[in-house]
Amino acid sequence: MTKADIVNEISKSTGIEKGAVLDTIEKFMEIVKDSLAHGENVYLRGFGSFIVKVRSEKTARNISKNTTIIIPEHKIPAFKPAKVFMKEVK
Repeated sequence: MTKADIVNEISKSTGIEKGAVLDTIEKFMEIVKDSLAHGENVYLRGFGSFIVKVRSEKTARNISKNTTIIIPEHKIPAFKPAKVFMKEVK
C-alpha cells in the first residue's frame, strides 16, 4: 500500500477531501521525522512506537583491501509495534 492508497482510503471512509488528507499525512510524517531527529520518541497507543536506537561503535573488515575500519556510534530510526498491533497481524 502506498501513501496515495492510504489517502484514498481515508478520504473515501471519512468524506474529507483528498488534498486535506494528504496535507495531514505529510504533516504527521514531518512531525515524526523532526521528533526522531531531535532524539524524542513518538508513542502511538494501540499502534506502536517510533524510536531512536543507538548502534555502538564497532570494528568492521574491508575484505577486498584486507583492512579493518572503525564504524562510529550512530543512531537509527526504528518502529516497535504495539502488542495489539502484533496480535492483529498474526
